Amino acid sequence: MTHDPRSLVRRTPVPPSVSRPVVSPIFPSVVYRSADADELDAQYMGQLKGYTYAREGHPNATIIGQKIDWLEGVTPEMGQGVVTGSGMGAVSALFLGLCRAGDHIVAGDQLYGRSLRLLTQDLPRLGIEATLADPTDAAAIEAAIRPETRLILVEVVSNPTLRVADMEAIAEIARRRGVLLAVDNTFTTPRAYRPFAHGANVVIHSLTKLLAGHSDVTLGWIAADTPERSKAIYDAIVTWGLTPSPFDCWLAERGLTTFDLRYDRAEANAAALAGVLAGLDGVEAVLYPGRADHPDHNRAQAVLGGRGGNMLSFRLKGGRAQVNAFLRAAENIAFAPTLGDVGTTLSHPASSSHRGLTPEGRAALGITEGFIRVSVGVEDIGLLTREITEAVAAAARA
Repeated sequence: MTHDPRSLVRRTPVPPSVSRPVVSPIFPSVVYRSADADELDAQYMGQLKGYTYAREGHPNATIIGQKIDWLEGVTPEMGQGVVTGSGMGAVSALFLGLCRAGDHIVAGDQLYGRSLRLLTQDLPRLGIEATLADPTDAAAIEAAIRPETRLILVEVVSNPTLRVADMEAIAEIARRRGVLLAVDNTFTTPRAYRPFAHGANVVIHSLTKLLAGHSDVTLGWIAADTPERSKAIYDAIVTWGLTPSPFDCWLAERGLTTFDLRYDRAEANAAALAGVLAGLDGVEAVLYPGRADHPDHNRAQAVLGGRGGNMLSFRLKGGRAQVNAFLRAAENIAFAPTLGDVGTTLSHPASSSHRGLTPEGRAALGITEGFIRVSVGVEDIGLLTREITEAVAAAARA
């Protein structure tokens, strides 16, 4: 078909087709056209479904958002989850949407480092205070509640010590005391735990991690249990500009198609690797929720339904010199501050996620200089255990 050259500027229609693409298209458009002012009004009033401006939503965010909604059990009666530009965008949307000056928050004391910074350094500037408490001790959580407490925020499994929160008791406390319960489900994922089914009012994810799974996406997701809370969170996301990129949403949808397969394989690898590490002379302790020697093993069995997840931590005998020797010897395993990738990655909390704590503060959490966190991937388990075993031996020689 021959076009008038002037049609090169916004006048070329999408080619008609009776068939449809198998893979979701990418919709990079920032704006969407409407037929007239009445149609635009109808969209804003909710009478017609459509898109207007990408900061307010776009098709790729809707597609991936609906998939996470299904995984987490979000129903139409609750509203719908919203995708954000990062996991911290989702955490920020929780506070910006549901809290106001004068409110108080009770939070787990081993949350992700940036969540802790937001709670203790940034929210106070907005007139919102926070108290940190041990989520494995429900009594400590309840003792931290004040009359002005708006919500409780916990992670099911802590980073990096992999302690398991007393979720049943915390949910009961939140209901009884009339405060909201928000759960960051990034570590556990809906494959192991579905917070809404256990009394949560808000659920948060960093899609960057296990759900997308390839270390090439930065996204978050948040959903609430009522349309009113969902709307308040959505408005905060739009107003504060926490919108995700269409391309990242498209990549995350691609990664999500293999999520259950990746999770199961990585979990099996983690259990096997934990067993190998526990038998090595150069290893002082292994932390894995699926092991009987984990301090919260019985609770982990109940909360996680017998699952152990893909994360484990261990303590090398020695200190920084042994850690450096281990990391250099494990040259084919990325030493990188991330988790949930298809490949195994290593993290040293004392020099990364928890570097802001004093040595005494880290020691109180059990984080020594020899502490290493492992996000186990889907590699051949024989190859992985051989590389880790050789690296532990190199550390022992150091």
